Amino acid sequence: MGGQWEQAERISFSDTAHVDKFVLDGLPPADQWPDLVFGRPELCYPGRLNAATEILDQAVMDRGWGARPCMGLESDRWTYESLLEASNRMAHVLVDECEVVPGNRVLLRGSNSPELVAAWFATLKVGCVAVTTMPLARRSELQKIITKCQPSAALCQTGVDEPLREIGGFRVLCWGDDGELDGLAAAKPASFVNVDTAATDPALLGFTSGTTGEPKAAIHFHRDLLAIADTFLPLLKPLPDDVFVGSPPLAFTFGLGGLVVFPMRVGASTVFSAQPGPGPLAELIESCRATVCFTAPTAYRFMLQSRPAADLSSLRRAVSAGEQLSQDTFRAFEEATGIRLIDGLGATEMLHIFLSSADDTIRPGAIGKPLPGYEARIVDDDGEDVPDGAVGRLAVRGPVGCRYLNDERQRDYVERGWNITGDACIRDRDGYFHYQARTDDMVISAGYNIGPGEVEEALNSHPAVAEAAVIGAPDPQRGMAVKAVVRLNDPNGASDDLAQELQAHVKALIAPYKYPRVVEFSPEPLPRTNTGKLQRSVLRAREVL
Repeated sequence: MGGQWEQAERISFSDTAHVDKFVLDGLPPADQWPDLVFGRPELCYPGRLNAATEILDQAVMDRGWGARPCMGLESDRWTYESLLEASNRMAHVLVDECEVVPGNRVLLRGSNSPELVAAWFATLKVGCVAVTTMPLARRSELQKIITKCQPSAALCQTGVDEPLREIGGFRVLCWGDDGELDGLAAAKPASFVNVDTAATDPALLGFTSGTTGEPKAAIHFHRDLLAIADTFLPLLKPLPDDVFVGSPPLAFTFGLGGLVVFPMRVGASTVFSAQPGPGPLAELIESCRATVCFTAPTAYRFMLQSRPAADLSSLRRAVSAGEQLSQDTFRAFEEATGIRLIDGLGATEMLHIFLSSADDTIRPGAIGKPLPGYEARIVDDDGEDVPDGAVGRLAVRGPVGCRYLNDERQRDYVERGWNITGDACIRDRDGYFHYQARTDDMVISAGYNIGPGEVEEALNSHPAVAEAAVIGAPDPQRGMAVKAVVRLNDPNGASDDLAQELQAHVKALIAPYKYPRVVEFSPEPLPRTNTGKLQRSVLRAREVL
């Protein structure tokens, strides 16, 4: 059964007079929603549900998994019961100390850890909307997110809280290193009665950086968190004794699904890496005998090239997403490990992966087919189907879909009930989808989505820069590398030292992974349209000539 969202679904949250409807009221008009498809029995969820109850509380209370390992960071391992108790105590802190009400936004900030997961579940338990942010994000980036979502409180890891306190306007409580949250939570009860949310109440805001650098916030409901698991797990086939690892931060919905929701849906466990990067991830796989890995193709390539090579023999499943998986990487990884990488295409707007394949159904070079519960087409600029074998725009619909918070760009993402993901693809005669490129200016480098606009803004703030454009340049290791084309105020000032200075300047203003790895100086003005808009497409075309 498919159909448009209905006005009746706005009747939500618990029957309390104290409800913040900021996100509910910020939903797009009904006629701008994508069609939602619930044709499979497992996707027909009850009208009232809280995702924290379904994923965490019932794991302990109903499924008897309390003593099972759940989350770990190095030697600190939590059971399902200890995670439940920690999240319950944090939920009391949010209500008693921060005085949140259902519908309030709670900002979460920290590296992947059991504490961050507990804070995320606590937010859902009290009926608030989780907004998880990158620990590397700079103040300017956080300011945009905060302006957009207007949080009422923040739970944060000690050491990365200063930008939040500088911005102000809400209470910030920290865990770790004798943080205030730890002491407050320790004094609270270990049980909590979860707020009776509707399945269609907002559970999280997923922020995605657009090409303008202006963040878009995708609203996802409590039922959406169950839907991404119940559509992908039949393909992944995880086991209760599996140990999950991965590199994506939980601020990325790829990481949230692959490292929290998916393993917990089956009673498995996750071990987080204390250090970022593919090297520590490979060492973690070896040390904890991990069986399921979620990361980008860049990391899988690194694992094959590192010397001495890490022991990956414990792996039985490996999921690749975030950038295009090359056939060379796929074949090399299979030859070295015997594992066929599960490629996947997803989007923050769709919460997680919707195209994939596994095992004998994998066709190297293709992403795969729509997951059960999803439909996909390739369409032209008018929304009409193109023939198999022709390049067009990817259009998707399923049990989840794009709903931007107070954003006119909703009209661009949803057309005639279909989510237009911004990916250019080909569908072959057998129904497999082949990724070609992004249809917009987003740079996807080593699994990170990087908006050119914010990098350009940082570059243009340097006194030596007259104008700058940022594009993705082909890179054998990262898929794409961030490249800056810069025109200087002084055409004679170009030098390697200035290029390095500009790179350092960008790192100081925005998250370091976004800095331009290649800086090219242009003596000529950058290409622009008649209306003055920067033509990045012209610069990208030069990269492939």
